[in-house]
Amino acid sequence: MNFMKKPSLFFLLSLLISQVVSAQSPGVLSIRKFIQLNADKMISEYSEFLALPNVAANPVDLKRNAAFIMEMMTKRGIRNVQLLEASTRGIPPAVYGEVIVPDATQTLVFYAHYDGQPVDPTQWSKGLEAFKPVLFSKAIHQGGVAIPFPSDGKYEGDWRIYARSASDDKAGVAAILNAYDALIKSGLSPGSNLKFFFEGEEEAGSTHLNEILEKHKSLLQSDLWVIADGPIHQSGRKQVVFGVRGDTHLNLTVYASRRPLHSGQYGNWAPNPAMMLARLLSTMKDENGRVTINGFYDDVIALSPTERKALEEVPSVDEKMKNELGISAVEMPGTSLGEAINLPSLNINGLQSGNVGKMATNQIPATASAVLDLRLVLGNDWRRQQQKVISHIKAQGFYITEKEPTDEERKNYGKIIKISPEDGYNAQRTTMDLPIVQKLLAALKTTTPEQVILQPTMGGSLPLYLFEKHLNAKTITVPVVNHDNNQHAENENIRIGNFFEGIETMGSLMIMK
Repeated sequence: MNFMKKPSLFFLLSLLISQVVSAQSPGVLSIRKFIQLNADKMISEYSEFLALPNVAANPVDLKRNAAFIMEMMTKRGIRNVQLLEASTRGIPPAVYGEVIVPDATQTLVFYAHYDGQPVDPTQWSKGLEAFKPVLFSKAIHQGGVAIPFPSDGKYEGDWRIYARSASDDKAGVAAILNAYDALIKSGLSPGSNLKFFFEGEEEAGSTHLNEILEKHKSLLQSDLWVIADGPIHQSGRKQVVFGVRGDTHLNLTVYASRRPLHSGQYGNWAPNPAMMLARLLSTMKDENGRVTINGFYDDVIALSPTERKALEEVPSVDEKMKNELGISAVEMPGTSLGEAINLPSLNINGLQSGNVGKMATNQIPATASAVLDLRLVLGNDWRRQQQKVISHIKAQGFYITEKEPTDEERKNYGKIIKISPEDGYNAQRTTMDLPIVQKLLAALKTTTPEQVILQPTMGGSLPLYLFEKHLNAKTITVPVVNHDNNQHAENENIRIGNFFEGIETMGSLMIMK
């Protein structure tokens, strides 16, 4: 492609952000100073927030979190603070607030979610409890040790707080609200009307988010939604992400005998459901990581030339991540991490059959279960993608049921599987040619001397297609947390430097005009 004759949009965006003076603006410097002077108060409030259990399946705990956020917003002077309820009763509400600026010509909505993933206490490191925030001198895997919170309010950037949702996504909530606090108390004025929307059902699949958006459509109109979720790039640079993958799940259970059997008395005779399930799963991918299910990639909408060019410009972190993770090979040889997350995927989230370790017994288990995680890209429909997998399972000779097999089914079928599909949502991608994107990039550039990365798609999933579908909204994701934060797993953490830089990032967007 000859860029001298016809510059691409990506080239123009790159030129724009490279020409912006890298020195921080007076507004950003004021926000930074406020953070330095108020770090102790911010961390204290954040630790109190993290101490509130927020597992998505517990609505009582989520109500406490919503109330805490409302208090955070009210004491910062945010107006019209309220809970946005779904039409279905008992669903965790979104927490909303707004700041209307006289003569503002644009409106930004800042989004994060306050619910979190389940916790297995046995998997967290010794001395850690998911909802008792602990400060460490650095990451545990780097030899960090627990240290007391400082009495002088001075924090080191590499220190980390360990707690569930420390990164995903209470960090987003806190960064947004502390950014607004820094703005106002530093005498700065927002450059846009600001709206705040904190969801309480994201980790449960955002099943009822569509109801909230439809019910409060007029209230939620905007020029852009800024999504504060996910990690910064593995290179350590800030990134702007234009799309997210969709997500859905299938729960599988293979049945054999009615009860567990002695492996000596019945081995080589009674079918083993763990082996049956393992064989089934092995038919779903080849040795090069390609999903072998019929039509799995057929409806993918390819990246545009501009998006492809942006992806090519993202710095490679493949060798860095292989070294960090202790792996020597990748699932799809010859495919970079950036390319891989722009493809639909099929992953096994978990397997269970019988016992292992000290609890292992000489048995043939009665059942074997797995959870399949289907990540989607633009063009995939989550229901259609589920059906492709179900059709594949049927083609392997399994009788499919949606409940426990009956005696008659056990008598008539040798290969029985229960499939329990979960709801999901589709992928979303915002075009890179929005005029407001140039403003956003220029604002971010005032916070860092490094090039801001433009990423077509994030590896993680968010229900952003619902904002597009129900509000005709444009969304851009601006992550703030460290890439090695252990989100969705044990020992979740937030690097202190990322937390403070995230506040600065959100503040720079609030003052842009």
